[in-house]
Amino acid sequence: MEHKTGLEDYYVIRGQKKMRFGYTTGSCAAAACKGACLMLLGKEKLTSVPLMTPKGILLDLELHDIQISENQVTCAVKKDAGDDPDTTNGILVYATVWKTDTAGIVIDGGVGVGRVTRPGLSQKVGEAAINSVPRAMILREAEEAAVSHDYEGGLKVVISVPEGVEIGKKTFNPRLGITGGISILGTSGIVEPMSEKALVESIHVEMKQHFTQGEKYLLVTPGNYGADYLREHMTLPFERNIKCSNYVGETIDMAVDMGVKGILFVAHIGKFVKVAAGIMNTHSHSADARMEVLAANALRVGADGDTARDILNCNTTDDALDILHEKGLLEPAMQEIMERIQFYLDHRSYEQIKLGAVVFNNVYGYLGKTRDAGELIQEIQKQDEMLKLQM
Repeated sequence: MEHKTGLEDYYVIRGQKKMRFGYTTGSCAAAACKGACLMLLGKEKLTSVPLMTPKGILLDLELHDIQISENQVTCAVKKDAGDDPDTTNGILVYATVWKTDTAGIVIDGGVGVGRVTRPGLSQKVGEAAINSVPRAMILREAEEAAVSHDYEGGLKVVISVPEGVEIGKKTFNPRLGITGGISILGTSGIVEPMSEKALVESIHVEMKQHFTQGEKYLLVTPGNYGADYLREHMTLPFERNIKCSNYVGETIDMAVDMGVKGILFVAHIGKFVKVAAGIMNTHSHSADARMEVLAANALRVGADGDTARDILNCNTTDDALDILHEKGLLEPAMQEIMERIQFYLDHRSYEQIKLGAVVFNNVYGYLGKTRDAGELIQEIQKQDEMLKLQM
């Protein structure tokens, strides 16, 4: 009989489909810790434990791979991300607990849990990458287990994720200076499917780290194309770039709130042409308008109706740029688009910080830059020289 976790009735509707909720690595770690503590102190084997999450949903989680000795117990909880695409789905999160002579509860990370190597995160350099809410959940379960068994000695809890060593390489962690594994995450204890919030939060964490390390002017690329162009064609510190995915608007909002002085975006025309229409989430599910923007700006610089219609019928920006190139309109059309990108970037920030963009494509290379991009390039270069002197 399939074990019921308590999430069977929790879901959201996305694209006319029911998408199941799941639970975080933080919930897994806390439940594994609870199970290990109860078995260590109560001398009784358990098959599952209840866990109240910060979201207020009560889970009942199975315990796997239980190993019991006189003064030490290890057990694991399997991560279930529901219908959210998650590289940690299905992995085992282990807790090993043993008694110590020193009063108090110590929490640390073992194999597969990353370790912080750079400042700017909520954990100090050298600490395990167990975020504050999961750490509090783990501590609460250990304390409650000790109280329920009248145990007054000390406990050490080590969270480990054997598969985390490889999975960590595919996450944001290497960019954040977290080495050796994944982070134990989750603010609510629950995973909601297709959560944009989690992606935006990861951008915020990376931005905060760069800002804490003295970067007041940020270098941002939406994705791999921008990062590759930056590395191969620009004299800017590639290693300092932050990826914002489709979240141009949220990135600007967070930077304003943080006190950042400026952002230079280095972006492929396929995404950033949408910003020229004021579209600040560049995912195709949110909005497109690529051809409409290109056609409108072609008309502004002298294209005839047939040319505009041909552009509107294109499937890719590369095809549309070929038409502009053939008509001798590529450069003036790009200048128009750069002006509009600058306008909407400034509009999003209410001109509270300096914003600019360098735009390219893979065929023609450099296509143009906005009004303030040159100044931002200089500021980022000066900042990089200053930071290198401080190292």
